[in-house]
Amino acid sequence: MLAAFVRAFRTPDLRKKLLFTLGIIVLFRLGSHVPTPGISYSLVQSCLQASKGQSGDQSGFLNLANLFSGGALLQLSVFALGIMPYITASIIIQLLTVVIPRFEALKEEGQSGQSKLTQYTRYLTIGLAILQSSTLVTFARNPSSLFGGSCDTIMTDQSTVTILIMVLTMTAGTGLIMWFGELITDKGVGNGMSLMIFTSIAAGFPASLWGIKENKGWGTFLGILLLGIFVIAAVVFVEQSQRRIPVQYAKRMVGRRMYGGTSTYIPLKVNMAGVIPVIFASSLLALPGLVAQFNTHADGNNPAWVQWVQENLVKGDHPIYMATYVALILFFTFFYVSITFNPTEVAENMKKYGGFIPGIRAGRPTAEYLNYVLTRITVPGAIYLAIVSLIPLVALVLVGANQNFPFGGTSILIVVGVGLETVKQIEAQLQQRHYEGFLR
Repeated sequence: MLAAFVRAFRTPDLRKKLLFTLGIIVLFRLGSHVPTPGISYSLVQSCLQASKGQSGDQSGFLNLANLFSGGALLQLSVFALGIMPYITASIIIQLLTVVIPRFEALKEEGQSGQSKLTQYTRYLTIGLAILQSSTLVTFARNPSSLFGGSCDTIMTDQSTVTILIMVLTMTAGTGLIMWFGELITDKGVGNGMSLMIFTSIAAGFPASLWGIKENKGWGTFLGILLLGIFVIAAVVFVEQSQRRIPVQYAKRMVGRRMYGGTSTYIPLKVNMAGVIPVIFASSLLALPGLVAQFNTHADGNNPAWVQWVQENLVKGDHPIYMATYVALILFFTFFYVSITFNPTEVAENMKKYGGFIPGIRAGRPTAEYLNYVLTRITVPGAIYLAIVSLIPLVALVLVGANQNFPFGGTSILIVVGVGLETVKQIEAQLQQRHYEGFLR
């Protein structure tokens, strides 16, 4: 991997792309530390210092959003919302593609239809950014919901004009991040949005590891580093694993030319759902805590169901929380795979172009065979996702780390996945520019 980066910097046009990508990432990280108008930076920093060690009590949604924003959310910076509105909008549009016939038709139109869906995603991102920034400003007016009971105020002015400016600034920040991501995709290296998420998550790794070292000492710190290397190797192995279904195409005459007669395969990944089930499960599991938070009373006389939710479904180290989290991940893994991969459609397309799986009849038997193989692959994939996602919760119990523990869960899945994909794109561009001849 390092050799690929060295060769890339030696190639002039690739070097320009890499430097452009790094420049955009630097601007993105700079904006994550610029405070929103109306927010006192010094008060926010004092609240963050006072709330250290209380991260496990925060809402799962806030932990997830803060992770994807690289810590910018709890600092209430210009880029406080991070890439989260775009992720949510992309998932919603992808799910609506299965439900709404118009979206399904756009998806099948090719590049023009995909451009239209991308435009819808942008509009929905801005709408979600307005909604989420308004919610964040509501939390900022009551900082104890963000930082715990040790924080009184972080806003220097709570007038209506200031609140509107804060909402507008955070929404504009989300739009700017979306533009940064598209610039990287067009003029840089890799997928821009994925690299933004990668940067946000990786930015929190040093602080998380150093916090473990300060709290638990060098022995625990080195043990966690060794665990991290093992987890990364296991995640890389599973992410690269796939079941290849052989496909044979029959020869056919088109005019005076003979087509077909080739052999290929359908790659079915063990983890076809990626990180989406973990995001779905975390977001859905955070809803009861948010609803309970809005139904708490200042005098502490809360309803029974609010107390039960706060005791069992808010803290990540509770067994009921862990069991519910695993069940949601397993459910959403099968649900998302069933939406994104349609065996019947794949079988029909193979039949249309004269393709068949050796030993399996074309049409319905092919669809049934693909569905059978896909189900058997998805089971270990779902269990793998559940195990990796439980690592931060187990670390919360064993070493007292927060739920953004670097070597597990959403963070490690995204970092490894984006890293592998980016290196593959760099190597592909290098191969286009450096062909090896027959003679050396």
